[in-house]
Amino acid sequence: MTIPFFTLRAASEADEFLTRLAERANPEENERSVEETVASILADVKERGLAALVDYTRRFDAPDFSESRFVIPEAELAWAAEAIPADDRDVILEAADNIRRFHEAQKARSWFVPGKGGSILGQMVTPVDRAGLYVPGGKGGSTPLLSSLLMNAIPAQVAGVPELAVISPPRRDGTVNEHILAAAHLLGIREVYAAGSAWAVAALAFGAGKLKPVDVIAGPGNIFVATAKRMLIGHVGIDMIAGPSEVCVIADATANPAWAAADLLSQAEHDPQASSVCLCTDAATARAIAQETDRQCALLPRKDIAEASLIKYGAVIAVPDMETALAIANRIAPEHLELLVDDPWALLPKVRHAGAVFMGHFSPEAVGDYFAGPNHVLPTMGTARFSSALSVDTFCKKSSIIAAGPEFTRAGAEAVARLARLEGLEAHARSALCRLDLP
Repeated sequence: MTIPFFTLRAASEADEFLTRLAERANPEENERSVEETVASILADVKERGLAALVDYTRRFDAPDFSESRFVIPEAELAWAAEAIPADDRDVILEAADNIRRFHEAQKARSWFVPGKGGSILGQMVTPVDRAGLYVPGGKGGSTPLLSSLLMNAIPAQVAGVPELAVISPPRRDGTVNEHILAAAHLLGIREVYAAGSAWAVAALAFGAGKLKPVDVIAGPGNIFVATAKRMLIGHVGIDMIAGPSEVCVIADATANPAWAAADLLSQAEHDPQASSVCLCTDAATARAIAQETDRQCALLPRKDIAEASLIKYGAVIAVPDMETALAIANRIAPEHLELLVDDPWALLPKVRHAGAVFMGHFSPEAVGDYFAGPNHVLPTMGTARFSSALSVDTFCKKSSIIAAGPEFTRAGAEAVARLARLEGLEAHARSALCRLDLP
């Protein structure tokens, strides 16, 4: 059997397996080597700008790339929107509408409340001035991640970000996949650039040619993209550092084994480090899910990737009851949690840690990834214990508002001075006390 199958009597018996999941590492180059490489790229782009971008792009993506290909003209975006099949265009627009409707509900409002002594206190919510969106081109540009563009651009637009810059790696001929260009056009984005990997992230942070620096960088990528984003924290805001994808399925006897298996495989096909775990309270159903997972895996185009993922980081686990299943799931804190059970709403209050929760037999993770509306940029590797999905808030900042009147400040001046002097900050104390003098 490809996917491991085992039975647990208690949640504590899952310790060894959960430790292995928590220690998943990207199999690419040694981390220190990657950091050194990325640091060099960041410094080079910061110093040489567009010339450095062209050099890296020629070396790794498009041998004949030139500066003239860096900025993609608006006319090319409009052409792409007409060139893609009408059905594809309709699907993009429908998904975008669902995503926008969901994120509109997330918008935070500025607020103000009256305080003591006639003061007014509050919080002002404003968008960043400029955001940069990295969109992977997929394998050789043939599998464009246009869903990533939708999931990153729409929350930024809902937040009110006035300027959006999209950057995506070119294909070997120097062009960017027309579906990415079409999606940008359909979203009303006019600023699109051709560049990939760490040098693209550096260009967003420092600027290059006509590309001006941004305030926030969002979007997924390989280890070099992720490392560049991590190394730029503090210089710009970022969405998150994403790890390998993961799904945890909680199932009972009402689960359809074929559906549960398909959902496990939808994550396993991503990456050999992806994790697909099923916790099932019915032993016969659990065994059927494991068998069906093996059967379906053998039929996948990405069979080798899925097999590697299932063997090392997958499992179908028969558990004695739903309490045990939930205890293990909360320890995993998965990116995606599916509740393939008779009454998912009864379980929801007991879910403490998950990037997104998919409720019931007709809520597969794929529907959320592409179409339903909630964002698919989710915390991974257990970080759902303390972090959240990408949202409108990713592109906003909150400023505290203090409008203190004379009554409030004069009444509190002595207290302010006392606290300031406890910290040895006399100028702070005098700043408050001087307001006691009548003008």
